[in-house]
Amino acid sequence: MPLLELRDVSVVFGGLAAVDHVSLPVEEGTVTGLIGPNGAGKTTLIDAITGFVPIASGSILFEGRRIDDVTPHRRVLQGLSRTFQSLELFDDLSVHDNLQVAADRPRWWSPFADVVLPRRPEPESLAWALEALGLEGSDDRLPSELSHGRRRRVGIARALVSRPRLILLDEPAAGLDTAESRLLGEQLRKLPALGITVLLIDHDMSLVLSVCDTISVLDFGKTIASGTPAEIRNNDRVIHAYLGEDAETAAAPESSA
Repeated sequence: MPLLELRDVSVVFGGLAAVDHVSLPVEEGTVTGLIGPNGAGKTTLIDAITGFVPIASGSILFEGRRIDDVTPHRRVLQGLSRTFQSLELFDDLSVHDNLQVAADRPRWWSPFADVVLPRRPEPESLAWALEALGLEGSDDRLPSELSHGRRRRVGIARALVSRPRLILLDEPAAGLDTAESRLLGEQLRKLPALGITVLLIDHDMSLVLSVCDTISVLDFGKTIASGTPAEIRNNDRVIHAYLGEDAETAAAPESSA
């Protein structure tokens, strides 16, 4: 049974089907890629999975249970976490405090309780998330003091603080250079061993083809192909719609000097 399973999911805005009858399994302990041209419906699909937009038809199952009508915060509590295309870090807070904001689970009575017994950080969870992304020693620094690549990884670490079963990453490599992207890929490949399944959206094809176990391709809201990186790289329909003729060259490892 897949950890996450989409069955014939559609998302409609007005008369436009942004996601059109998409089925997608995400197996536990894997890195699954979701690619496609701009406007293909990738982010809308993540929004549907996490409850930020309603689905028009179909069903979404997490751990075998339907979550279609579950609120976004309840999906987080069940083990779903995500990042967004924009970093949205708090620049006036340290890396530690950025993660602490995500770790806090306030209740209606929390402000009253804090007067008597202020909540304390959860250092083990924060340190675990930072270590998972190779960010040890960055907890006291401001985001503005870090490289763009490290800031991107802080955003992912913030989504990991809750120790989710599944993390959905929306363009985590945006703006990264080749070295930063390669380092990010190394960190992402380690997450399944830590109990974190990954659904990855990115336009960096070298990253996607090198770290993903399976890949699905969307075009105009529809799934046009699914398979291993090798199968996707050599799929004529995918090459025509998205990858381009030089996809195999882009994904090939660099030769040593």
